[in-house]
Amino acid sequence: MIFTAMKNDSSTGQILPFQPVLRPALPTVVGNVDYSHFETQLRRIDQLLLLSGMEKSFVEQSLSRYDQKFPTGKIKARRRYQQHSYRALRCTVLKGLLGEDYRGMSRRLAECPLFRWFCGMEEMAKVRVPGKSTLQDYAHWLPQGVMRPMIEQLITAAHQPQSASKLELANAIELEMVWLDSTCVETNIHFPVDWVLLGDAVRTLMKATRVIRAHGLKHRMEAPETFLKEMNRLSIQMTHARRAKESKKQRKKTLRLMKQQVKVVAAHARRHRELLDKEWSQTDWTRKQAEQVMKRIDNVLTLLPQAQKQAHERIIGERQVNNSDKLLSLYETDTRVIVRGKAGAQVEFGNTLLLAEQKDGLIVDWQLHRESAPADTRQLGQSLQRMESAYGTGIIGAVGTDRGFCSAANEALLAGKNIYDGICPKAPARLKERMQEERFVQLQRRRSQTEGRIGIFKNTFLGRPLRAKGHEHRELAVTWQVLTHNLWVLARMEQKAALALAA
Repeated sequence: MIFTAMKNDSSTGQILPFQPVLRPALPTVVGNVDYSHFETQLRRIDQLLLLSGMEKSFVEQSLSRYDQKFPTGKIKARRRYQQHSYRALRCTVLKGLLGEDYRGMSRRLAECPLFRWFCGMEEMAKVRVPGKSTLQDYAHWLPQGVMRPMIEQLITAAHQPQSASKLELANAIELEMVWLDSTCVETNIHFPVDWVLLGDAVRTLMKATRVIRAHGLKHRMEAPETFLKEMNRLSIQMTHARRAKESKKQRKKTLRLMKQQVKVVAAHARRHRELLDKEWSQTDWTRKQAEQVMKRIDNVLTLLPQAQKQAHERIIGERQVNNSDKLLSLYETDTRVIVRGKAGAQVEFGNTLLLAEQKDGLIVDWQLHRESAPADTRQLGQSLQRMESAYGTGIIGAVGTDRGFCSAANEALLAGKNIYDGICPKAPARLKERMQEERFVQLQRRRSQTEGRIGIFKNTFLGRPLRAKGHEHRELAVTWQVLTHNLWVLARMEQKAALALAA
């Protein structure tokens, strides 16, 4: 935890000098090779964050945003924010490496001296670790647009020979060859059955109503638990109707009862929402807390007519609904239907993620799409444009992809940029012809590792499913995990000291 500054002022983005925390030496742990390896890895990541200048950039960007928000802020408050900025970076990277949730991460910090050392927490007089809410704030410390250039800064530092030597890498990483592929980042929702959305609506509205009533604001109605119980009964009835005689007739009858139930519940929730808006001061809530409950009700009431219409069309009208018009979740409205056509995953529900990796496995480009993603053939040009902007024109010399990226336009694009075309052709005859090229064969053989890289990134770093809520938070979570993944890859690469020792 070492920062230095030339001036002791609060100019925008200027890091203030401060006394590093006093920390005792880490205990020596014997008999556990896994712990020793992980400790070595964390020490190396600590080194990479400092030597690459990324940590300094992260804190400077954080302070710059703080100064814009609080231009007359006091030095003491600014220094405290600077310390939190440092911890935000390290705690979030460590959380990604461990695969913990916020509550579990807070507990692990309290338990392990190594983790507290990595995150720069005091050890002498007392141990104080951030709670789950603080860790969640850390994960949202900077927006995705600010984080991305810093990750590109880290990759550039590892690519340039002079800065790679400063990072103590045995060799600078290569950016000449890249491999691209797309996948689906599944949204944390249950399987989107139409009538289940109505059950979700009742559950959310009645829980919000129950909270309002518990704080002393009441309209005349039956207990919210009564409506929840009735909707659960109808849901069970709808489930079993599929196996019953005249199943279509039974499902239509049950859906009509569900729609009646939803209408009554929505009316009760709307009245309680209006009551809370007018008389929130009679509760022990602040206005912002009251608005949070009202927002929860408003979100569901806004989408409820669409959910009812969709269920009516599918079950009563027996008509299909276009994928572009489908509502898949009341809470994650940016979820898309992605037809993959693969064994075990014919259709997935989430958002398309494009990843590009280089020879050593570093992710050099990524894009999580909010709307239905363009075809792979159209994503190649956008990815090349981002990589050229980040790392320079003429750096990329060859591109390898599967046949989904194959098109005449992409062939012309790569030829125009003087980039070797390693895209797998769709036509078998053309593929047989290209398999005579040694470089093409090399790119295609290496492409199988990109599938493994996607599996590692999704299952180990993102988690399945990704639990961030809302597209902006999911996009930011992906960016954080790209950073964590790249630090993990760099930490595992051979260092100059190891080469010298082997010699």
